[in-house]
Amino acid sequence: MPRMWWVLGVVALVTLLSAYLGWTAHRVERVHVRAQSAERALDAHLLRRAAAAAVVAEQQDNVELYAAARLALDADPDERESAENDLTRQLRATPLGGNDPAARQLIATSRRVGLARQVHTDQVRDALTSRDRLLVRALGMARRYPLPQYFDIEDPALLEPVVEVPLPAPTPTAPLEAV
Repeated sequence: MPRMWWVLGVVALVTLLSAYLGWTAHRVERVHVRAQSAERALDAHLLRRAAAAAVVAEQQDNVELYAAARLALDADPDERESAENDLTRQLRATPLGGNDPAARQLIATSRRVGLARQVHTDQVRDALTSRDRLLVRALGMARRYPLPQYFDIEDPALLEPVVEVPLPAPTPTAPLEAV
């Protein structure tokens, strides 16, 4: 009878350990898949921003901005960060009209790039943290996934053009009476 309790205890321990290992392996897989998805989304937003910048550059006959946009669109993966940073600097130096739909589209895509970059950074941090756990390293749970990399670019957010709206003239009021 005492031997049976040992067997049941070992079976329960093995079951719990295998469930924990399966859960950990699934977690590692999920964070890596999310990091890869965030990388693809960031890439798509960067391409949209570069295309919108090229449209604005053509409308304004801005050669430097057009060149930076084309370089960002055609950059190799190792040159992508510097090309995107150059495009961001050119965009900040370019005046954007308040009523121009292309400029508004560029500002909107630039904001989306900022959000996508933040999501990507968070997902990469989570994936690297999960890879750094002792059990994951010891069992090699993350070796089938490529090491996620941060995409280090300047904050791409552009400011909306300021449109001043005149305030209505103040109306005269009667003085307050003492109580």
